Amino acid sequence: MSAPRYPFSAVVGMADLKLALLINAVSPGVGGVLVRGEKGTAKSTIVRALAALLPPVTVVAGCRFSCDPAAPDPSCPDGPHPPDGAGAAQRPARLVELPVGASEDRLTGSLDIERALTEGVKAFEPGLLAAAHRGVLYVDEVNLLHDHLVDLLLDAAAMGRSHVEREGVSVQHAARFLLVGTMNPEEGELRPQLLDRFGLTVEVAATRDPAERAEVVRRRLRFEDDPDGFAAEWAEAEAELAARIAAARGRLPGVALTDAALRQITAVCATFEVDGLRADLVTARAAIALAAWHGRDAVTAEDVRQAARLALPHRRRRDPFDAPGLDEDKLDQTLREHADPEPPDDDPDGPGGGRPPAPADGGPAAPDGAPEDGTPSPTQGNAATADAGSPPGASSDGEPAPADAAYKPRLFTVPGVGNGAPGRRSKARTPYGRVSGARPGSRGVHLMATLRAAAPHQRARGRTGTGLIITPDDLRETVRDGREGNLVLFVVDASGSMAARQRMRAVKGAVLSLLLDAYQRRDKVGLITFRGTGAELVLPPTSSVEAGARRLERLATGGRTPLAAGLLRAAEVLRVERLRDPARRPLLVTVTDGRNTHGPDPARAAALLRGVAAVVVDCESGPVRLGLAGRLADRMGAQAVRLEELAAGGLTRVVRDARAA
Repeated sequence: MSAPRYPFSAVVGMADLKLALLINAVSPGVGGVLVRGEKGTAKSTIVRALAALLPPVTVVAGCRFSCDPAAPDPSCPDGPHPPDGAGAAQRPARLVELPVGASEDRLTGSLDIERALTEGVKAFEPGLLAAAHRGVLYVDEVNLLHDHLVDLLLDAAAMGRSHVEREGVSVQHAARFLLVGTMNPEEGELRPQLLDRFGLTVEVAATRDPAERAEVVRRRLRFEDDPDGFAAEWAEAEAELAARIAAARGRLPGVALTDAALRQITAVCATFEVDGLRADLVTARAAIALAAWHGRDAVTAEDVRQAARLALPHRRRRDPFDAPGLDEDKLDQTLREHADPEPPDDDPDGPGGGRPPAPADGGPAAPDGAPEDGTPSPTQGNAATADAGSPPGASSDGEPAPADAAYKPRLFTVPGVGNGAPGRRSKARTPYGRVSGARPGSRGVHLMATLRAAAPHQRARGRTGTGLIITPDDLRETVRDGREGNLVLFVVDASGSMAARQRMRAVKGAVLSLLLDAYQRRDKVGLITFRGTGAELVLPPTSSVEAGARRLERLATGGRTPLAAGLLRAAEVLRVERLRDPARRPLLVTVTDGRNTHGPDPARAAALLRGVAAVVVDCESGPVRLGLAGRLADRMGAQAVRLEELAAGGLTRVVRDARAA
């Protein structure tokens, strides 16, 4: 017997998250929920509690793919199943968790190529997508999954089927599930293209109300002291929720999406300029599910409003550094402008004359632009974040200089061939990419190489029939040449010699451009700044380039130039990261004019960094140049690039301008 889970109804607050999960429980076709929030906000707890509320599932007994006896999947690998529903069994809905380190075979399933070649059978071992069919698939830290796995996951969720192709052998099966992903934005964002594939998104944060925080702690401690007793206290509330979900599922096919509601949905999506039509479809499905949840037979304007609040914020991100958000005042105005016109009133002074119409469901009208649960709107939250204090060490002598507009920088790579996490920067041996050969092994079998290895031994092995006799020693796996992501560590000079406003604008624009490039190439990034008497690691290595952009925006300048301190701090950070993630190769980007006005000579520190792939961006300007950054690059064994040459094609422009002069 499994240990009791924390009850869904016992979770304090988090109204939007609960509503989004319940919408998907009523109608899995909405497309799942992405839960974004800081650590320690019960994201995982509430998702795990959801599965216990779902109705039990009737399956074909013994089917590993959970086929419905009333409508079995005709392509089920365990089929064909009897059409009369014989041998049916009932079980609870499953919660399947996808770990961050899962492989493609673990997700989609694996084919035994050896048996396929020798016996001519499709020996298929189901993966997590098959296990989650008709249940819940939960992906914690979905932003840390490789993009390839996220694509496979979201394709299956959208199509309701999983396809597995291995060396010409193909298997497919049904895979319909409620998809829930959680992530901490501090650890990196999903690409906008992948964000769009999630139906709804919810931002969660810990409450700042002491009384509510105390109630959270009180309930959690009671649960840990007596899980069974605590679950029993909430059993009645859980049963009511489960019954309401089942009733809403039954009501769902009969809910009408009126032309007026559809017009509001399409008007809202057009007003907020979301790309494509997926937002319109998701908002419509969510509004229908909301109407069913509230026991209504038709979609109302309030259903559309609630659905849009959950379906649109993450679809408005166009720039990787944009935070999801939605202007709720603008949403309410759009809904009013496209509402059905009221019929003319023969008695303008009669009841209701001159007053705003009540909501269609008869409930109290919420103030314009105010969410019903009282939480601040995403735009208000972003404003509060933007007004947060500057990081330690910021000078008080004026606002930090803004950054110039980002541009496409030159590509800098790490020499050699690595074997780090798949990305788009440096050459590497990866699970994805161009096939370049084969080697002994059984992961991703190279069919022709395996046949060539087995062919010379067939007579000695006594082959008599048509099938090949293959042993494990014959198996060859595919070797692929691809690209990896690297650790790009920025070391930025923030001293007084860089404090000229125009120069700092250009430097920030350059680093912002390199950060954007790192985002697109799936790198981890870190940021060290040096000024005054020392160096500071303002951004430890992370996958969140957005955090790097925020630190850069608030970067102030002034003081002396402790260049050696910055280089020594970089050497220490790289040493620690090499122990944590030895497969991820580093690329060091030092942005400086090369001056050193405090501390020891940087020659010794530069020598410590020889052997590390490095770039020195020379920020020196003016008609007379000392060439100090170039000398630093020589000591480090690094590539030297002038700031004006950093943009792709920048060197060509420099030469062209020099010739014109």
